[in-house]
Amino acid sequence: MAKKRPQTKAKRPQPTDADIPVVGAREPCPCGSGRRYKACHGRAAAHAVTELVQRPFEGLPGEGDWVALRELVPAATVELTLKGGLPEGVPSVTLATVLPMAWPALRRDDGSVLLGLQNDTPSGDISRDLADTLRRALEADPGTPVQARRAPADGPRMQDLLDAEGVFEPVVHSGFEFWVPDPENAAPEVAASLERANAAAIPTVKLTGVDAAYWCETPEKNHLRWVMPHPEERLLDALARLHAAGRSSLGEGTRLVGSFRAHGLTVPVWDLPSAVTADDVEKPAAEFAERLAGALASDAPLTADERRARGGLTNRQVTLS
Repeated sequence: MAKKRPQTKAKRPQPTDADIPVVGAREPCPCGSGRRYKACHGRAAAHAVTELVQRPFEGLPGEGDWVALRELVPAATVELTLKGGLPEGVPSVTLATVLPMAWPALRRDDGSVLLGLQNDTPSGDISRDLADTLRRALEADPGTPVQARRAPADGPRMQDLLDAEGVFEPVVHSGFEFWVPDPENAAPEVAASLERANAAAIPTVKLTGVDAAYWCETPEKNHLRWVMPHPEERLLDALARLHAAGRSSLGEGTRLVGSFRAHGLTVPVWDLPSAVTADDVEKPAAEFAERLAGALASDAPLTADERRARGGLTNRQVTLS
């Protein structure tokens, strides 16, 4: 008897990881496999989260400002310069700290693009997630927001899309009126949203004399938070040398109180009296930058006092990312 040939079924097209929306770990996987998300396509998502890129903005113009706008500054925008220029029908591309409804991006009615920076990202590479969102925003219909998704693992990064020679000049705003073209005539619900967002924004000013330093005002005291590009261990040694020598302040009543660690860079923080404005710390910050350059150049072993100062700074370091 002749053997029966096994019947073959037409293969269904398999969705890619980028097509599968992110859901709760214990929910059924949207791919239709019948398994829970965490045991199916959620495995790849969980693996991607563990592959954290320590310095996602490295190589971009203004790396320190990217970190500041991601973690420290409430309301700011930056005009971005794309490699090869803007596509037809896109008059501008603007990076914003945050967008209405926490949208990852928005294609406005006039075709311009707003890209949000402070959104949660599904992978461990913020730069790749932002690039994926930007590419989709450039192709979106005018007047529509872009929703979040997991970026393809082989997709480009912002370093691939932006002109390396372009300038990165943040404009810090007192509120979020940049969300809408005509805030004074906005619809009532939009006006209410703007009012809530503006009420929560901490007054912030970018210093002009040094890079990536931001003054902010809080009810009890003011602060200066300064994102620095130097290797962490060398920077902490230099700060310790200055602190032990009594040369780490920015003037009377100010003091270096610790630092943040954010996206691979260190962010020293100073407490300032509430009467000290951003203008007041421009000159002291420039003078401190000169003292810091000298301390960074030293290779001498830390003294006992300097080691104690370094230990104090390290104990007061907080990781933001």
